[in-house]
Amino acid sequence: MKTFVLWLLLLLLAGCRGAPTRGEREARRQLQAVAGSYRPHDRKPELPPLSGQSGLSNYLACALLNQPRVEAAYFDWRASVERITLARSLPDPQFTFQMDIQSVVTSVMPGLMGVVPWPGRPRLGAEVASAESAAKRAAFEAAALRSAFDLKRAYYQIHLQTERLRVNRETLALWSQEERLARARNEAGQNTLAEILEIRAEQDRLRAAIANLEDSRAAWMAQFKAALGLQAADPEPPLPERFESTPAGLTPDEWLATALARNQRLKAMAADVQAAEAALQLARKDRLPDFSLGLMADVQMQPVLYRPAGTLSLPLWRDKIAARIAEAQAGKRAAEARLTAGEIALAADFAGRAFLYREAERALALLKDQLLPQARQALAVTRAEYLAGQVDFFRLLERTRALLSLELEQAEAATQREIMLAELSLIIQGMPPADRPPEALAASRGPASSASMNTLTPNDL
Repeated sequence: MKTFVLWLLLLLLAGCRGAPTRGEREARRQLQAVAGSYRPHDRKPELPPLSGQSGLSNYLACALLNQPRVEAAYFDWRASVERITLARSLPDPQFTFQMDIQSVVTSVMPGLMGVVPWPGRPRLGAEVASAESAAKRAAFEAAALRSAFDLKRAYYQIHLQTERLRVNRETLALWSQEERLARARNEAGQNTLAEILEIRAEQDRLRAAIANLEDSRAAWMAQFKAALGLQAADPEPPLPERFESTPAGLTPDEWLATALARNQRLKAMAADVQAAEAALQLARKDRLPDFSLGLMADVQMQPVLYRPAGTLSLPLWRDKIAARIAEAQAGKRAAEARLTAGEIALAADFAGRAFLYREAERALALLKDQLLPQARQALAVTRAEYLAGQVDFFRLLERTRALLSLELEQAEAATQREIMLAELSLIIQGMPPADRPPEALAASRGPASSASMNTLTPNDL
C-alpha cells in the first residue's frame, strides 16, 4: 500500500511532458525569433527617439512597436502557438478510488484511469492548430504592414499639404508684390482700379485656401500621431525635416509574381486550406474508437490484488460521423475557393494600383521636365510684357494661375506615387524594405530578396 501511494504521489508531483510535433517546434522557433525584438523579456522595448533629424525608419519602428493593433495581433498569434500544445496533448489521467464496505471495510482500491485516443488523433489535432497558428502569424504580419502603411500615408499627405501651403504662400507673396506694382501704375494712370480689385480677390482666395490647407494638415497630423500608437493626451511628435522618397526596387513585371508568392493574406488563406485538410482527416478518425485504460489495486488483500480496467468507445451513430466528415469536406472546399478568389482579387487590385503608379510617374516626368519649366518661362515673359504695356493684366493673371496649378499638380503626383508604392508594397506584404528597423524578426522567415519596396514588415524588424 505504501509503495503504491508513494509511486502515485511521485507521478502526480513530477508531472509529464508530451512530445512536441514538428509544426509546434517550428511555430515556437518563429515566435521566439519575433519576441526577441518585438517583446524582449515579455516587455515593450524602449522606443527609438524621434526628432526632426530622425529617418522614416525610426518612425516605422516606433509605429510597429507601439501600435496597439499590432500588439493585439501578436498576442493572438502567441495564444495560437500555445493551442498547438493543447491540441496534441493527451487528456489528463484520472485518479480513481473505490471501497467495498460491509460491516467493515473489505477492500480499498486506489487506481489510475486514462483515455488513449486512436493513434493519429493528437497529431492531426496538432496539425489543425499549427495551420491556425500560421494564419494568426500572417495576421500579425499584415497588422504590422497596415500600421506601416497608415504611417506612410499620413506622412506623405502631410508632405503634400506642406507643399501646397508653400506654393500658395509664395503665390500670395507674389500677388502682394503685384498689388503694390498695380497701385503704383494706377496712380500713374497706367491701369484701372478693376485690376487692383481682381488682385485683392485673388489674394482672398489664396488666404482661404491656406486656411483650409492648415486645417487639413492638422487632421493628417492627428492620423500620423495615431499611426505611431500615441494617445490624444500625448504631445505631438516632431516631423522628419528631410522628405524620404520610396525606391521602387522591382520592375512592375516582377511585382505581381512576388505578391502572389509572398502576400500574407494569401498565406493565411493557404493555412486555412491546410487546417481544413487536417480537420477532414481528423473527422474521418471519428469512425474509429477511443480507449480508456486503468489499473486499480486492492491494498487490503495480501498479497495486493491488481485489477486492470478498460473501456472502448463505440462509434455507432453513423449519420453523425458522416455529417462531421461532410462538414469538414465542405469547409475544405470553401477554403480552397477563398484562396482562388483571393488570388484573382489580388491580381485585379494590383493591376489597378500599378496603373495609378505608372500614371503618377509619367505625370511627374512631364511636369518636372517640360510643363513647369515652360510655365515659369512663359510667366516671366508675360510679366515683362505686362510691365511694358504689351498685354493686359488678365493675361498675367492667367499665366500666374497656370503656374500655380502645375506646381500643385506636381506635389499631388509625387504624393500619388508614394502612396501607390506603399499600397503596392502592402499588397506584396513581406518584401524587405530599404529602411529596416530592428533586424531580429528577419530570422522568422529566413533570407529575403535584396530588391525591395520601402515599407515595414514584421520579417524586417
